Amino acid sequence: MSLNPRLVKESFSVVEPMADKATAYFYGRLFAENPQLRGMFPPAMDVQRDRLFGALTRIVWSLDSPDSLAAFLGQLGRDHRKYGVIAEHYTAVGNALLATIRRFAADVWNHEIEAAWVSAYTAAANLMIESAESDSGVSPAWWLAEVIDHEMRHRDIAVLTLRPTQRLPFTPGQYVNVQTARWPRVWRTFSIANAPRPDNTIRLHVRSVPGGWVSTTLAGHTRVGDTLMLGPPMGTMAPREHSVRDMLCVAGGTGLAPLKAIIESVIASGRRPNIHLLYGARTAAELYDLPDLIRMEASFPWLRVLPVVSDQPSYDGMRGSLPEVTRRFHSWAEHDVYVCGPSSMVNETVRNLQIDGVPLARIHRDIIHGEH
Repeated sequence: MSLNPRLVKESFSVVEPMADKATAYFYGRLFAENPQLRGMFPPAMDVQRDRLFGALTRIVWSLDSPDSLAAFLGQLGRDHRKYGVIAEHYTAVGNALLATIRRFAADVWNHEIEAAWVSAYTAAANLMIESAESDSGVSPAWWLAEVIDHEMRHRDIAVLTLRPTQRLPFTPGQYVNVQTARWPRVWRTFSIANAPRPDNTIRLHVRSVPGGWVSTTLAGHTRVGDTLMLGPPMGTMAPREHSVRDMLCVAGGTGLAPLKAIIESVIASGRRPNIHLLYGARTAAELYDLPDLIRMEASFPWLRVLPVVSDQPSYDGMRGSLPEVTRRFHSWAEHDVYVCGPSSMVNETVRNLQIDGVPLARIHRDIIHGEH
């Protein structure tokens, strides 16, 4: 990419503290100038605004890492096919984005910064368009999937098994966007909780969140035989194929899902690293997948599952918060580390691991998906 990352980052850092106002302005501008686009978006825009700014933040701060940026933009371009996005839409989005940055970074704005943003957006949009066009000949824009099993593991946690009508190629650790018939145009992300299987089925771990349209529907109102829509798999938290290091996995709540998929794939690969899985929840009852993990542990002696409970004084096992519990062990500095769960847990765990001497390059992290 021929662009100026420094100018883009400096001007974006002025906009970041006003994220809520900036995203509201962006969508207001986009829909005012292109009212026909409103129908492509969900009725309530709160999650959509968060996603937009999250993606924009990742793109801006990845401008110095062209390979990882290209991979992310490629996934984003393929994913946008499910919304019906076509090349012409990128021009409308670019105009609204430029107007937004110009307005909220007005104190520092000049022609040089504008040129840097135009160059960056053009390069990003072209990558997304090319990815979508090359994908259109080989993959569907979305997959239909039948619910073949639905199991309530806790009052607000369900495990769903789905069978897509076409093969769904994915990498362990990835997630999919899910849409239900009850909420058209509302997509929410859930991690795939298994490594690829010969029968093409996938499992989702869903925690029903108060006010969560899709999670509540999946957990409480979805039945065997129902059909869901899935977007293309996304995410880059995959196992390191050729690594000979032992592994530490830290899973908070339904953040277990992608880590379980990664562990399954390592077991299937024939590798024999020692794997420590710290699996945390507030209460013992919320350790919803513990019986299955114990079965995995029994069949793979190199796996050690360590349940951790934070808010139940009567629990007779390991108690405490996951970030704190990771520090009770010997150093993890020589391990490959995978962390997934609520954002505060993930961030604190990563900080503790860095203090412990684990290089950031060996820490693979993901924030829990769904409607948290």
